Amino acid sequence: MNILVINAGSSSVKFTLFRRRDLKKAAGGIVERIGLIRTTIHYQNDRGDQVTKKTAVTNTHHAVKSITELLINKNVGVIQKKSDITSIGHRVVHGGERISTPVLISDETKQIIEDCFSLAPLHNPVNLEGIEACENIFTSTPQVAVFDTAFHAGLPDYAYLYGLPYRLYREDKIRRYGFHGTSHQYVAHQAAIILDRPIETLKMVTCHLGNGCSLTAVDGGRGVDTSMGFTPLEGLVMGTRSGDLDPAIVFYLMEQKKLDYRQISDLLNKQSGLLGLADIGSSDLRDVFLARDNGNRQADAAIRTFAYRIRKYIGAYTFAMGGIDDIVFTGGIGENMASIRASVCQDLESLGIVIDPEKNATASHFPREIQSDNSRIKILVVPTDEEKEIARQTKDLINTEKSFN
Repeated sequence: MNILVINAGSSSVKFTLFRRRDLKKAAGGIVERIGLIRTTIHYQNDRGDQVTKKTAVTNTHHAVKSITELLINKNVGVIQKKSDITSIGHRVVHGGERISTPVLISDETKQIIEDCFSLAPLHNPVNLEGIEACENIFTSTPQVAVFDTAFHAGLPDYAYLYGLPYRLYREDKIRRYGFHGTSHQYVAHQAAIILDRPIETLKMVTCHLGNGCSLTAVDGGRGVDTSMGFTPLEGLVMGTRSGDLDPAIVFYLMEQKKLDYRQISDLLNKQSGLLGLADIGSSDLRDVFLARDNGNRQADAAIRTFAYRIRKYIGAYTFAMGGIDDIVFTGGIGENMASIRASVCQDLESLGIVIDPEKNATASHFPREIQSDNSRIKILVVPTDEEKEIARQTKDLINTEKSFN
């Protein structure tokens, strides 16, 4: 009894096989650079076996086939046959307003994913390719789609509406959707476990900080506001994305710089954020810190801008929810960069937010509390595990479906 989780990207397919009983990882890895030169598959299992090899994979279907062959391989595999995989969970970025929970994949589900291609053009098409590849290989295995937008589907209208003519929402569904929902949901539930409190009693801000960054206000286990919007461009300063800005800047760039919409999209999505602010040729925050430590004042300003935007959103969500019980840091930056956590929480003692420098500086791959003993607000670092959350939701849905049949 095993659950296979598939995360299909534009040039990669990530995969993890979970034992269904306890959701422990049995194997996982990635096929990367699909359709490009030096296509490689990386695989490891819970016995410590590792495989890294070049492969002739040219598309998503071939990638899933290669993954399956490794999983049943007599030397490094962890199952004996394809039918040992009893369900498959897929990460899908965008479900629009029509899907707010994990769903069994059907023709209707696939049509909804396709209808959202325009809202997530880089993700939904390849997510659908991953689903169809698995349908071809695992012809009778139930499959589940778990949507990044689903956790934010319950936002109140005053949180998801923009100050635009209402017809643009009614006719074109222009609204705040939010992203990273699977990660926010996972770490929110883990925080409740760590604090030994029912999640229904907690108000928290979850901070997913990586190359893409977003914050979510979580009240009673539900997302009630989130920083990313109609697209993942809105909100925090990110690796290459600008985050919030005055919309009139777009008009200025069109009129004064003669940029067309494609050039502006490229500027805001791929040339901005830490990459553009620091201007050192890298969007990696570690490189930006190194430049700052070598005296680069522009890199220093980029770091301070990055941290300030996080503080501002935490403050806004704290007031919006009438106070919070905890702040949760996750993602590559949130989990590993103590200096950013310290900057975000600096000088907030009067608000009950006091970080413990020693706890914060101690590196660990495990969930932990890092607040001082006199901090009223709990401050947690929780490594995210989106694949495990997808597996959990897949398992719960399959069990529910069985109980009704």
